Amino acid sequence: MQYFGARFRQYTLRTALYITLIVGMVIFLLPIFVVVNTSLKDPATINLATTWRLPEQIHWQSYAEAIDKFGPRIWNSITLVTNSTILSAIIGSLNGYVLSKWRISGERILFPLILLGMFIPYQGILIPLFEFMRDMRLYGGIPGLIIIHTIYGLPITTLIFRNFYVEIPDEMLEAAAIDGAGFWNIYTRIVFPLSVSGFVVVIIWQFTQIWNEFLFAVTMTTGASEPITVGLAQLAGGEAVKWNLPMAGAVVAALPPIVVYVILSRYFIRGLLAGSLKT
Repeated sequence: MQYFGARFRQYTLRTALYITLIVGMVIFLLPIFVVVNTSLKDPATINLATTWRLPEQIHWQSYAEAIDKFGPRIWNSITLVTNSTILSAIIGSLNGYVLSKWRISGERILFPLILLGMFIPYQGILIPLFEFMRDMRLYGGIPGLIIIHTIYGLPITTLIFRNFYVEIPDEMLEAAAIDGAGFWNIYTRIVFPLSVSGFVVVIIWQFTQIWNEFLFAVTMTTGASEPITVGLAQLAGGEAVKWNLPMAGAVVAALPPIVVYVILSRYFIRGLLAGSLKT
């Protein structure tokens, strides 16, 4: 009886856990359903009373209009994300390599100072950053925004790679040094090839953060240089909003990071399990 009682309690707890997870999943997916459902409706049929009703006829024109309105902003975001992610990943990898495998003076002070950058809010540096970018004639364009996101991404990329490289045996690098390999040879021939999982984690993290970022995008760019997040905000502007349009724009804007994660998710999880985010 005790055995059956224990099995019954275990079954009950497991069932309750699954029910809780299913309910949580449904609650999490409801906003996504509303966005996609509204984006496929004719503007004339969109109102609060019909929020949960499926469209009587699929209205694909919303996506065509949203993409047309985004125009070059999609390319701006692709250019921004690609360059910022690559630069911050490479520099973060070199930082992590130096801080984990080389002894430099002031290391115990330098590393915490780098990590301090993660805790500085965007709003706290916005005004001096604006003045600096304007004085350097980098304000208003994508190159300046690339520099901002590259620098702002260095603390987290440095942390990820440093903790990832700590797990590489020192004996392997010492053997390469005895054979005559220097700083760059050890990095390019040993450390870098072992960094695939770490780079995947960093790329997914940086791609998602930079693609979805809005504050720097709206304050540091102007006109034709604005990224997709600024264009998405403008789709919802005005007093009378065609809700199918910003909803379609939201789906279009959300697709690239989702696609990147779906393609690299297996390697992302492998990178996490490899200890690239251990503290």
